[in-house]
Amino acid sequence: MKKTLISLAAVALTSLSGLTQAQTVLTVSSWVPPTHGLTVAQKEWCDALTAKTANRVRCNILPRAVTPAPGTFDAVKNGLVDVSFTVHGYTPGRFVLTQMAEFPFLGDRAEPLSVAFNRIASKHPEFTAEHQGVKVLGYFTHGPGIVFNTKKPIEKVEDLSGLKFRVGGGMVNEISKTLDMNVTLKPAPDSYELLSSGVMDGTLFPAESTDSFKIDKIIKHATTFPGGLYNTSFVFMMNPAKYNSLSAEDKKAVDELSGDAVASRFGKSWDRVDDLALANMQKNGVKVIKANNSFISGVTVRVSKLERDWAQAAKAKGLKDPSGALSDFRAEIAKLQKQK
Repeated sequence: MKKTLISLAAVALTSLSGLTQAQTVLTVSSWVPPTHGLTVAQKEWCDALTAKTANRVRCNILPRAVTPAPGTFDAVKNGLVDVSFTVHGYTPGRFVLTQMAEFPFLGDRAEPLSVAFNRIASKHPEFTAEHQGVKVLGYFTHGPGIVFNTKKPIEKVEDLSGLKFRVGGGMVNEISKTLDMNVTLKPAPDSYELLSSGVMDGTLFPAESTDSFKIDKIIKHATTFPGGLYNTSFVFMMNPAKYNSLSAEDKKAVDELSGDAVASRFGKSWDRVDDLALANMQKNGVKVIKANNSFISGVTVRVSKLERDWAQAAKAKGLKDPSGALSDFRAEIAKLQKQK
């Protein structure tokens, strides 16, 4: 009897230990579908954190977003959710420095571009200052931007005018204006309704988004550019009060999974789904055109002023040598792409 009581007590203590071990729960939100590469990468990060902290920290991934995409930054800042990601361009005028990662012709793969972006941004505290109110876990980008539409082949700059395009905001909005495109700023999840209803004729997206937002059967034409016509910058972030509530050991675990590790994880996930989407475009008979040298030159001439404008705006935000940072960024991309 005595041995039985001791055994029962041991079991109870073991159970109690298990209950008290996993005791920091991070509320996590995604505004894209559960199968989207971003949601998948975020869950992978959560799983890695749980493993690294021996189950002391785990994620409660919500079944739906706590807010439409443009409200995500403030949702994390205000503690409505502990962890999420957002597109910088979804809140126009709020972020200037991160537009560095959104210029044309930067890179053909999301992973090296993302890691280069994170490395350069992390060297300059002015980038962090733009994210006041959140704990930055890492910066990343999507894959090269493509012009998609339902109407006609686009083979030169002049073909872009006359069609109505959805864009996500940020530098892509400025690029599209210089190319005389008729654009409307709308979040990516609105794309299916806009295109299927004929309200919009096209959209600027990476390849992945044709599958993720179920427009793969609607799109008829695509024009690709070496290094992409544009890119989109993202931040993966945590509520700072939640981060500060962690033990030193668990903060270290978060830190080790942040920075370049975040950029690589999200970039790699994006490349994987970009590749699948490009294959599906072939199956669905989407007519893909590679921009020729004349088209690329036409874009280059028109958008060159945007880099000068960005450098001036970035300097006003406190970045001492924006042109140098942009040059370092391009050099880092080139170095990382050679390693792949």
